[in-house]
Amino acid sequence: MLVFFFLYTAVLAYRFELTPAQRFASYAAPVVVLALGYAAASSGRKAAEIARDWAPAPLVLLAYWQMDWFASSHTLRGLESTWLQWDRVVLDGWSLRSLIESQGRLIPSVLELAYSLLYSIPPLSIAALYIYRRRHRVDEFLFPYLLSTLLVYALLPFFPSASPRLEFAHLDLPAVDTVFRRFNLWVLSWGDIQTGVFPSGHVATAFSCALSMRYALPEKPWVGRLLMVMAVLITIATVYGRYHYAVDGAASILLSFIAIGISRRISRG
Repeated sequence: MLVFFFLYTAVLAYRFELTPAQRFASYAAPVVVLALGYAAASSGRKAAEIARDWAPAPLVLLAYWQMDWFASSHTLRGLESTWLQWDRVVLDGWSLRSLIESQGRLIPSVLELAYSLLYSIPPLSIAALYIYRRRHRVDEFLFPYLLSTLLVYALLPFFPSASPRLEFAHLDLPAVDTVFRRFNLWVLSWGDIQTGVFPSGHVATAFSCALSMRYALPEKPWVGRLLMVMAVLITIATVYGRYHYAVDGAASILLSFIAIGISRRISRG
């Protein structure tokens, strides 16, 4: 999956104006990843196989940052305005915002904490398979997780959009401030990309991990259920915190279910 994604970004490099270094890196990435994968598969060493299990986690992060090279100079402002109105229906029409803020800082803190913990979910999911001696099922987790997450990244350049907290600054922001929100904003200030927010990478990662663990570790259903609760909290946090529009999360949830469906069909075939 990673090789196919980096081949895709190499094709994108023809369309977008990149620096020579970025263009070279785009062309070299699929070759390097393929070579590393082949070396791990052919070495026959336990250490190489374990490295192959854990390598996708940092490579997915690099794939996300690479998408910043394909950022457009404009955004879909008209479409974003429509998305904003839909969000107001969810937040105010359905009274979601008032419900979240009804207990002071408690629920906003839980949502922001869940949002910040997203980065630990993929490696912790792999760790769970190791702990329960199900390492041979790592691919059953990795394939749908990578398929969903990388598909979301692949779509970002074609839907240039900015986070609602930036595009519509000072509109509909949370009335409650928490230390976890300040931490998330700090992380985003240096680690986020400007290519687009549709679909949501956070939501895709959360739901794809939850659905993948349901099938990779059926003997421990509590793991998948816990991850599903986290996925729901993260989805709500992206809208309430104005990191994403609600439609961003809905699209990612759909793609996650499609990815797990494709994975199950392949495994049965």
